[in-house]
Amino acid sequence: MTELQELRRYRRDLHRIPELDFDLPQTIAYIEGVLAPLACEVTHPCPSCVCAFFDAGVGAAHATAIRADMDALPIAEATGAAFASTHPGKMHACGHDGHMAMALAAATYVDRTIREQPGAIRRNVLFVFQPAEETTGGAKTVCESGVFERYGADRIFGFHVWPDLPAGTLASCSGPLLARSSETHIHIHGTSIHIAKTYGVPVEESHDAALAAAKFLVAERELMDELGTDEPCIGKFGLLQAGTVCNAVAGEAHVAGSLRVFTDAMFDRAREGVRRVLDEACTATGCTYDLDFAEGYPPVDNDPELFACIAPALSELQLVDEPLLIAEDFAFYQRHLPGVFFLLGTGMPEDQDNPSDSDGCPAYATSALHTDSMLFDEEILLKGLDVYKRLLSLDWLISDLSRTH
Repeated sequence: MTELQELRRYRRDLHRIPELDFDLPQTIAYIEGVLAPLACEVTHPCPSCVCAFFDAGVGAAHATAIRADMDALPIAEATGAAFASTHPGKMHACGHDGHMAMALAAATYVDRTIREQPGAIRRNVLFVFQPAEETTGGAKTVCESGVFERYGADRIFGFHVWPDLPAGTLASCSGPLLARSSETHIHIHGTSIHIAKTYGVPVEESHDAALAAAKFLVAERELMDELGTDEPCIGKFGLLQAGTVCNAVAGEAHVAGSLRVFTDAMFDRAREGVRRVLDEACTATGCTYDLDFAEGYPPVDNDPELFACIAPALSELQLVDEPLLIAEDFAFYQRHLPGVFFLLGTGMPEDQDNPSDSDGCPAYATSALHTDSMLFDEEILLKGLDVYKRLLSLDWLISDLSRTH
Protein backbone atom coordinates (compact mmCIF):
# COMPACT_ATOMS: atom_id res chain seq x y z
CA MET A 1 0.00 0.00 0.00
CA THR A 2 1.00 3.60 -0.50
CA GLU A 3 1.03 5.74 2.63
CA LEU A 4 -2.24 7.37 1.57
CA GLN A 5 -3.87 3.98 1.06
CA GLU A 6 -2.60 2.93 4.47
CA LEU A 7 -3.95 6.05 6.18
CA ARG A 8 -7.29 5.70 4.39
CA ARG A 9 -7.65 2.07 5.38
CA TYR A 10 -6.86 2.67 9.05
CA ARG A 11 -8.98 5.79 9.36
CA ARG A 12 -12.08 4.39 7.65
CA ASP A 13 -11.90 1.03 9.40
CA LEU A 14 -11.74 2.83 12.74
CA HIS A 15 -14.41 5.33 11.76
CA ARG A 16 -16.85 2.44 11.36
CA ILE A 17 -16.40 1.18 14.94
CA PRO A 18 -16.54 4.22 17.28
CA GLU A 19 -16.53 3.43 21.00
CA LEU A 20 -16.73 5.58 24.11
CA ASP A 21 -14.65 6.39 27.17
CA PHE A 22 -12.78 3.28 28.44
CA ASP A 23 -15.10 0.81 26.71
CA LEU A 24 -13.04 0.27 23.53
CA PRO A 25 -12.79 -3.48 22.82
CA GLN A 26 -13.10 -3.35 19.02
CA THR A 27 -10.84 -0.31 18.69
CA ILE A 28 -8.15 -1.91 20.86
CA ALA A 29 -8.39 -5.19 18.94
CA TYR A 30 -7.96 -3.34 15.65
CA ILE A 31 -4.90 -1.45 16.86
CA GLU A 32 -3.36 -4.62 18.25
CA GLY A 33 -3.99 -6.30 14.90
CA VAL A 34 -2.04 -3.62 13.04
CA LEU A 35 0.81 -3.72 15.57
CA ALA A 36 1.03 -7.52 15.82
CA PRO A 37 3.33 -8.12 12.79
CA LEU A 38 5.60 -5.19 13.69
CA ALA A 39 8.86 -5.55 15.64
CA CYS A 40 7.59 -3.81 18.75
CA GLU A 41 6.72 -4.63 22.35
CA VAL A 42 2.98 -4.17 22.88
CA THR A 43 1.86 -3.49 26.46
CA HIS A 44 -1.24 -2.36 28.32
CA PRO A 45 0.13 -0.19 31.15
CA CYS A 46 -3.34 0.85 32.36
CA PRO A 47 -6.97 0.01 31.55
CA SER A 48 -7.93 0.36 27.86
CA CYS A 49 -4.52 1.70 26.86
CA VAL A 50 -2.29 0.20 24.17
CA CYS A 51 1.41 1.09 23.98
CA ALA A 52 3.94 -0.04 21.38
CA PHE A 53 7.67 0.30 22.04
CA PHE A 54 10.21 0.17 19.22
CA ASP A 55 13.87 -0.37 20.07
CA ALA A 56 15.89 1.62 17.54
CA GLY A 57 18.74 -0.84 17.95
CA VAL A 58 21.47 1.77 18.24
CA GLY A 59 21.93 1.80 22.00
CA ALA A 60 19.51 4.68 22.43
CA ALA A 61 18.82 5.50 26.07
CA HIS A 62 15.78 7.68 25.52
CA ALA A 63 12.51 7.42 23.61
CA THR A 64 10.25 9.79 21.72
CA ALA A 65 6.56 9.25 22.51
CA ILE A 66 3.67 9.76 20.11
CA ARG A 67 0.15 9.90 21.42
CA ALA A 68 -3.19 9.12 19.77
CA ASP A 69 -6.60 9.20 21.49
CA MET A 70 -9.05 6.37 20.72
CA ASP A 71 -12.48 7.29 22.08
CA ALA A 72 -15.40 8.68 20.10
CA LEU A 73 -18.46 10.76 21.00
CA PRO A 74 -22.11 9.91 21.79
CA ILE A 75 -23.31 11.47 18.53
CA ALA A 76 -25.51 9.87 15.84
CA GLU A 77 -23.63 10.20 12.56
CA ALA A 78 -25.36 11.98 9.66
CA THR A 79 -22.61 12.02 7.01
CA GLY A 80 -24.10 9.34 4.78
CA ALA A 81 -20.57 8.14 3.98
CA ALA A 82 -20.04 4.53 2.92
CA PHE A 83 -17.78 4.06 5.95
CA ALA A 84 -20.13 5.72 8.44
CA SER A 85 -20.45 4.48 12.01
CA THR A 86 -21.94 1.03 12.45
CA HIS A 87 -22.52 1.73 16.15
CA PRO A 88 -25.80 3.60 16.62
CA GLY A 89 -25.48 6.85 18.53
CA LYS A 90 -21.68 6.85 18.41
CA MET A 91 -19.36 8.68 16.02
CA HIS A 92 -15.76 9.73 15.55
CA ALA A 93 -16.81 13.37 15.33
CA CYS A 94 -13.63 14.77 16.88
CA GLY A 95 -11.08 13.28 14.51
CA HIS A 96 -9.64 10.66 16.83
CA ASP A 97 -9.92 8.14 13.99
CA GLY A 98 -7.51 10.36 12.05
CA HIS A 99 -5.18 10.67 15.04
CA MET A 100 -5.02 6.88 15.36
CA ALA A 101 -4.48 6.45 11.61
CA MET A 102 -1.48 8.80 11.65
CA ALA A 103 0.04 7.02 14.66
CA LEU A 104 -0.47 3.57 13.13
CA ALA A 105 1.06 4.69 9.84
CA ALA A 106 3.97 6.18 11.78
CA ALA A 107 4.41 2.87 13.60
CA THR A 108 4.65 0.92 10.33
CA TYR A 109 7.13 3.55 9.09
CA VAL A 110 9.28 3.12 12.22
CA ASP A 111 9.18 -0.67 11.87
CA ARG A 112 10.18 -0.53 8.20
CA THR A 113 12.89 2.08 8.73
CA ILE A 114 14.55 0.24 11.64
CA ARG A 115 14.71 -2.92 9.52
CA GLU A 116 15.73 -1.37 6.20
CA GLN A 117 17.78 1.66 7.27
CA PRO A 118 19.49 0.90 10.58
CA GLY A 119 20.54 4.09 12.34
CA ALA A 120 18.14 6.35 10.41
CA ILE A 121 16.01 6.53 13.58
CA ARG A 122 18.45 7.04 16.43
CA ARG A 123 15.99 7.15 19.32
CA ASN A 124 13.58 4.58 20.60
CA VAL A 125 9.91 5.25 19.91
CA LEU A 126 6.89 4.75 22.17
CA PHE A 127 3.37 4.93 20.71
CA VAL A 128 0.57 5.60 23.18
CA PHE A 129 -3.03 4.86 22.24
CA GLN A 130 -5.10 6.21 25.11
CA PRO A 131 -8.77 6.06 26.15
CA ALA A 132 -11.17 8.62 27.57
CA GLU A 133 -9.88 11.91 26.16
CA GLU A 134 -13.45 13.13 25.79
CA THR A 135 -14.55 12.24 29.31
CA THR A 136 -12.33 11.76 32.35
CA GLY A 137 -8.86 12.42 30.96
CA GLY A 138 -7.35 9.03 30.16
CA ALA A 139 -3.97 10.72 29.71
CA LYS A 140 -3.67 11.18 33.47
CA THR A 141 -4.03 7.44 34.03
CA VAL A 142 -1.35 6.77 31.41
CA CYS A 143 1.06 9.13 33.16
CA GLU A 144 0.42 7.48 36.51
CA SER A 145 1.13 4.02 35.04
CA GLY A 146 4.90 4.58 34.89
CA VAL A 147 5.11 3.69 31.19
CA PHE A 148 7.22 6.74 30.32
CA GLU A 149 9.77 5.95 33.01
CA ARG A 150 9.86 2.30 31.99
CA TYR A 151 10.82 3.12 28.41
CA GLY A 152 12.85 6.28 29.03
CA ALA A 153 10.53 8.64 27.17
CA ASP A 154 11.76 12.23 27.48
CA ARG A 155 9.42 13.99 25.04
CA ILE A 156 5.94 13.51 23.60
CA PHE A 157 4.12 14.80 20.54
CA GLY A 158 0.49 14.75 19.46
CA PHE A 159 -1.96 16.18 16.95
CA HIS A 160 -5.50 17.43 16.74
CA VAL A 161 -7.21 17.81 13.39
CA TRP A 162 -8.61 21.32 13.11
CA PRO A 163 -11.45 22.34 10.73
CA ASP A 164 -10.90 26.03 11.55
CA LEU A 165 -7.58 25.99 9.66
CA PRO A 166 -7.16 25.42 5.91
CA ALA A 167 -6.34 21.84 4.97
CA GLY A 168 -2.70 20.91 5.45
CA THR A 169 -1.89 23.82 7.76
CA LEU A 170 0.48 22.94 10.59
CA ALA A 171 0.06 25.24 13.59
CA SER A 172 1.26 25.49 17.17
CA CYS A 173 3.18 27.82 19.46
CA SER A 174 5.60 27.89 22.37
CA GLY A 175 3.87 28.04 25.75
CA PRO A 176 0.07 28.07 26.26
CA LEU A 177 -1.88 26.70 23.30
CA LEU A 178 -5.14 25.37 24.77
CA ALA A 179 -7.01 26.22 27.96
CA ARG A 180 -7.45 24.71 31.37
CA SER A 181 -11.06 23.59 31.77
CA SER A 182 -13.29 23.03 34.76
CA GLU A 183 -16.93 22.01 34.53
CA THR A 184 -18.89 23.98 37.08
CA HIS A 185 -22.16 22.80 38.65
CA ILE A 186 -24.36 24.93 40.90
CA HIS A 187 -27.44 23.80 42.80
CA ILE A 188 -29.51 26.63 44.27
CA HIS A 189 -32.03 25.85 47.02
CA GLY A 190 -35.06 28.03 47.62
CA THR A 191 -38.68 27.44 48.61
CA SER A 192 -41.44 26.61 46.16
CA ILE A 193 -44.69 28.41 46.94
CA HIS A 194 -47.60 29.69 44.85
CA ILE A 195 -46.71 33.00 43.18
CA ALA A 196 -49.81 34.63 44.72
CA LYS A 197 -48.28 34.27 48.15
CA THR A 198 -45.16 36.21 47.11
CA TYR A 199 -47.00 39.50 46.55
CA GLY A 200 -45.45 42.18 48.72
CA VAL A 201 -42.69 39.87 49.97
CA PRO A 202 -39.25 41.53 49.85
CA VAL A 203 -36.88 40.03 47.27
CA GLU A 204 -34.41 38.97 49.95
CA GLU A 205 -37.18 36.86 51.53
CA SER A 206 -38.57 35.43 48.28
CA HIS A 207 -36.46 32.23 48.30
CA ASP A 208 -36.82 32.23 44.50
CA ALA A 209 -34.19 29.86 43.11
CA ALA A 210 -34.84 30.93 39.50
CA LEU A 211 -34.34 34.58 40.38
CA ALA A 212 -31.11 33.74 42.22
CA ALA A 213 -29.87 31.85 39.16
CA ALA A 214 -30.74 34.79 36.91
CA LYS A 215 -28.96 37.26 39.16
CA PHE A 216 -25.91 34.99 39.24
CA LEU A 217 -25.73 34.63 35.45
CA VAL A 218 -25.82 38.39 34.90
CA ALA A 219 -23.20 39.08 37.58
CA GLU A 220 -20.99 36.22 36.39
CA ARG A 221 -20.91 37.60 32.86
CA GLU A 222 -19.78 40.98 34.18
CA LEU A 223 -17.13 39.23 36.29
CA MET A 224 -15.68 37.41 33.29
CA ASP A 225 -15.60 40.60 31.22
CA GLU A 226 -13.59 42.21 34.01
CA LEU A 227 -11.16 39.29 34.39
CA GLY A 228 -10.73 39.09 30.64
CA THR A 229 -9.08 42.49 30.55
CA ASP A 230 -6.04 40.92 32.27
CA GLU A 231 -5.69 37.72 30.22
CA PRO A 232 -7.92 35.49 28.08
CA CYS A 233 -10.49 33.59 30.10
CA ILE A 234 -14.08 32.55 29.77
CA GLY A 235 -16.78 31.25 32.06
CA LYS A 236 -20.18 30.52 30.56
CA PHE A 237 -23.14 28.45 31.64
CA GLY A 238 -25.07 26.58 28.99
CA LEU A 239 -27.52 24.77 31.26
CA LEU A 240 -30.21 26.39 33.43
CA GLN A 241 -33.02 24.34 34.94
CA ALA A 242 -35.45 25.76 37.47
CA GLY A 243 -38.93 25.14 38.79
CA THR A 244 -41.66 22.67 37.88
CA VAL A 245 -44.77 24.74 37.03
CA CYS A 246 -45.50 28.22 35.75
CA ASN A 247 -47.44 29.50 38.78
CA ALA A 248 -45.06 28.59 41.59
CA VAL A 249 -41.74 30.05 42.62
CA ALA A 250 -38.89 27.72 41.76
CA GLY A 251 -37.69 25.82 44.81
CA GLU A 252 -34.58 24.49 43.08
CA ALA A 253 -32.34 25.59 40.24
CA HIS A 254 -29.41 23.88 38.53
CA VAL A 255 -26.85 25.91 36.60
CA ALA A 256 -23.96 24.21 34.78
CA GLY A 257 -21.15 25.58 32.67
CA SER A 258 -17.40 25.63 32.19
CA LEU A 259 -14.45 27.79 33.16
CA ARG A 260 -11.57 28.10 30.67
CA VAL A 261 -8.29 29.81 31.61
CA PHE A 262 -4.57 29.53 30.80
CA THR A 263 -2.90 29.96 34.18
CA ASP A 264 -3.41 28.56 37.66
CA ALA A 265 -3.47 32.10 39.05
CA MET A 266 -6.39 33.08 36.81
CA PHE A 267 -8.17 29.83 37.65
CA ASP A 268 -8.00 30.73 41.34
CA ARG A 269 -9.27 34.25 40.63
CA ALA A 270 -12.12 32.96 38.46
CA ARG A 271 -13.25 30.40 41.02
CA GLU A 272 -13.11 32.97 43.82
CA GLY A 273 -15.11 35.41 41.70
CA VAL A 274 -17.77 32.85 40.77
CA ARG A 275 -18.18 31.90 44.41
CA ARG A 276 -18.48 35.57 45.42
CA VAL A 277 -21.14 36.54 42.85
CA LEU A 278 -23.10 33.34 43.53
CA ASP A 279 -23.07 34.05 47.25
CA GLU A 280 -24.29 37.59 46.58
CA ALA A 281 -27.11 36.40 44.30
CA CYS A 282 -28.30 33.82 46.81
CA THR A 283 -28.05 36.18 49.76
CA ALA A 284 -30.11 38.74 47.83
CA THR A 285 -32.90 36.20 47.30
CA GLY A 286 -32.76 34.28 50.58
CA CYS A 287 -31.49 31.10 48.92
CA THR A 288 -28.65 28.70 49.68
CA TYR A 289 -26.40 26.84 47.25
CA ASP A 290 -23.97 24.01 46.59
CA LEU A 291 -21.07 24.72 44.23
CA ASP A 292 -18.75 22.19 42.59
CA PHE A 293 -15.72 22.89 40.40
CA ALA A 294 -14.48 19.78 38.58
CA GLU A 295 -10.73 19.18 38.52
CA GLY A 296 -10.85 19.31 34.72
CA TYR A 297 -7.82 19.37 32.45
CA PRO A 298 -4.71 21.53 32.88
CA PRO A 299 -3.80 23.93 30.06
CA VAL A 300 -1.96 22.55 27.03
CA ASP A 301 1.35 24.34 27.53
CA ASN A 302 4.02 23.52 24.94
CA ASP A 303 7.50 23.17 26.39
CA PRO A 304 9.51 26.23 25.20
CA GLU A 305 12.85 24.41 25.01
CA LEU A 306 11.44 21.45 23.12
CA PHE A 307 9.51 23.75 20.80
CA ALA A 308 12.64 25.77 20.02
CA CYS A 309 14.50 22.54 19.20
CA ILE A 310 11.91 21.17 16.76
CA ALA A 311 10.85 24.40 15.05
CA PRO A 312 13.84 24.51 12.64
CA ALA A 313 12.82 21.07 11.30
CA LEU A 314 9.26 22.29 10.61
CA SER A 315 9.70 25.24 8.26
CA GLU A 316 5.99 25.32 7.38
CA LEU A 317 4.91 25.65 11.01
CA GLN A 318 2.54 28.57 11.58
CA LEU A 319 2.46 30.20 15.00
CA VAL A 320 -0.86 30.49 16.81
CA ASP A 321 -1.14 34.14 17.80
CA GLU A 322 -3.50 33.70 20.75
CA PRO A 323 -4.21 30.56 22.80
CA LEU A 324 -7.51 28.81 22.13
CA LEU A 325 -10.17 28.44 24.80
CA ILE A 326 -10.73 24.73 24.28
CA ALA A 327 -9.38 21.88 26.39
CA GLU A 328 -7.41 18.68 25.68
CA ASP A 329 -6.08 16.06 28.06
CA PHE A 330 -2.71 16.04 26.26
CA ALA A 331 -2.02 18.63 28.97
CA PHE A 332 -1.49 15.85 31.53
CA TYR A 333 1.44 14.50 29.51
CA GLN A 334 3.05 17.93 29.45
CA ARG A 335 3.00 18.04 33.24
CA HIS A 336 4.83 14.73 33.25
CA LEU A 337 7.42 15.22 30.50
CA PRO A 338 8.20 17.87 27.87
CA GLY A 339 5.68 17.86 25.05
CA VAL A 340 4.44 19.77 22.02
CA PHE A 341 0.91 19.59 20.62
CA PHE A 342 0.06 20.51 17.03
CA LEU A 343 -3.07 21.54 15.16
CA LEU A 344 -3.52 20.04 11.68
CA GLY A 345 -5.84 22.02 9.42
CA THR A 346 -8.65 20.09 7.74
CA GLY A 347 -10.82 23.02 6.64
CA MET A 348 -11.55 24.29 3.14
CA PRO A 349 -8.85 26.47 1.57
CA GLU A 350 -10.06 29.75 0.09
CA ASP A 351 -11.49 29.63 -3.43
CA GLN A 352 -11.44 25.83 -3.53
CA ASP A 353 -14.12 23.36 -4.52
CA ASN A 354 -14.90 20.55 -2.11
CA PRO A 355 -15.48 17.36 -4.12
CA SER A 356 -16.55 14.12 -2.49
CA ASP A 357 -15.12 10.72 -3.38
CA SER A 358 -17.07 7.61 -4.33
CA ASP A 359 -17.60 6.80 -0.63
CA GLY A 360 -19.19 10.18 0.05
CA CYS A 361 -16.18 11.66 1.86
CA PRO A 362 -15.54 15.37 1.18
CA ALA A 363 -11.99 16.54 0.55
CA TYR A 364 -12.20 19.14 3.33
CA ALA A 365 -14.12 19.42 6.60
CA THR A 366 -17.16 21.66 6.23
CA SER A 367 -18.43 21.46 9.80
CA ALA A 368 -16.98 21.92 13.25
CA LEU A 369 -15.66 19.26 15.59
CA HIS A 370 -18.29 17.45 17.67
CA THR A 371 -20.94 17.71 14.95
CA ASP A 372 -22.76 14.84 13.23
CA SER A 373 -21.37 15.73 9.78
CA MET A 374 -17.66 16.20 10.58
CA LEU A 375 -15.67 14.46 7.83
CA PHE A 376 -12.54 15.05 5.74
CA ASP A 377 -10.31 13.16 3.32
CA GLU A 378 -7.27 11.23 4.52
CA GLU A 379 -4.90 12.97 2.11
CA ILE A 380 -4.74 15.72 4.75
CA LEU A 381 -3.27 13.19 7.21
CA LEU A 382 -0.19 12.79 5.03
CA LYS A 383 1.01 16.12 6.44
CA GLY A 384 0.77 14.84 10.00
CA LEU A 385 2.56 11.63 9.11
CA ASP A 386 5.35 13.61 7.45
CA VAL A 387 5.74 15.75 10.58
CA TYR A 388 5.99 12.62 12.74
CA LYS A 389 8.74 11.29 10.45
CA ARG A 390 10.77 14.46 10.82
CA LEU A 391 10.32 14.58 14.59
CA LEU A 392 11.43 10.95 14.92
CA SER A 393 14.63 11.68 13.02
CA LEU A 394 15.79 14.25 15.59
CA ASP A 395 18.11 12.81 18.23
CA TRP A 396 19.14 15.70 20.50
CA LEU A 397 18.57 15.72 24.23
CA ILE A 398 16.95 18.47 26.24
CA SER A 399 18.08 19.54 29.66
CA ASP A 400 15.04 18.80 31.83
CA LEU A 401 13.90 15.21 31.28
CA SER A 402 11.55 14.98 34.26
CA ARG A 403 8.36 16.99 34.64
CA THR A 404 6.57 14.65 37.02
CA HIS A 405 4.39 16.53 39.51
